[in-house]
Amino acid sequence: MMLSMGSWSFTFGPYAADPKPLEEIARRLAAAGYDGIELNGYPPHVTLEKYPDGRSRAALKSMLDGLGLGISGYSSDLGAHSPTVPGNRQGYLDEFRRQVELCHDLGCPMIRVDSATAPGSVPDAEYEASFHRLADLWRECADEARQGQVVMAWEFEPGFIFNKPSEVAEMHARVGHPWFRILFDTAHAYMCAVEGARQHGKPEVLEGGVEELLGKLHGAIGAVHVIDSDGTLFSDETSTHVPLGQGLIPWAAVARKLLAVPRIEWWCVDLCFCSDAWEMVEENLKAARGLLDLAQRPE
Repeated sequence: MMLSMGSWSFTFGPYAADPKPLEEIARRLAAAGYDGIELNGYPPHVTLEKYPDGRSRAALKSMLDGLGLGISGYSSDLGAHSPTVPGNRQGYLDEFRRQVELCHDLGCPMIRVDSATAPGSVPDAEYEASFHRLADLWRECADEARQGQVVMAWEFEPGFIFNKPSEVAEMHARVGHPWFRILFDTAHAYMCAVEGARQHGKPEVLEGGVEELLGKLHGAIGAVHVIDSDGTLFSDETSTHVPLGQGLIPWAAVARKLLAVPRIEWWCVDLCFCSDAWEMVEENLKAARGLLDLAQRPE
């Protein structure tokens, strides 16, 4: 298993006013001993405007290669075309296609997406239709991803609609495309499966928590983010991400199940919204390696 860190950890939340430059982050991760980096598709990092062509993308890849860093994935910015809105289908599809091309040029194996629609913003009468509309659109997107040889991975979370465990499983089944998979972020999984945070209607939780959700999504997962959860929301919106080992996730069992997920080559450490993320780079690499060791020990 190779370990990466998301570059957005140093651009969002506490870092938004003074984001770290991508090259500085890459050098820090390489020096710490990470195998790779997961690229942030939001400004000021790897946007289509900043890397518009093969030449600029080749230069970026050359810089990362020179540092010995692979690319575990790309977090796309598709928020300008909310995919649950009927009139946004073509704009979303066109933008997605361009970002898949960027990933292909970089040799990036995965593109992350989300539903880009806040909980509570869709009326009850439109909720089911929005779900089906999104599944139909993502099926088309998954075929674009297939053509670009880039896995499309949906990151479910409390910050966006369709975050119940049953909805996550149903979305994967309804899209029904082999290049569409689930991005399993452990903090989001805890908030969705244990806390039932920001869910539509009656909250849905699982008695077996994160472990049970992993079981329900067996065979559907295409990417993994590892981070802890303290059971709270950041700014009442999405999952608070706390350093590995400092939260409530039962890692002894969860790590083993994560390591058993088929077709996964990377674990990405996600320190999004952590105020001390820059100071925690080495500490969380050590913790992630510890999880891998724990997962491989006899029970």
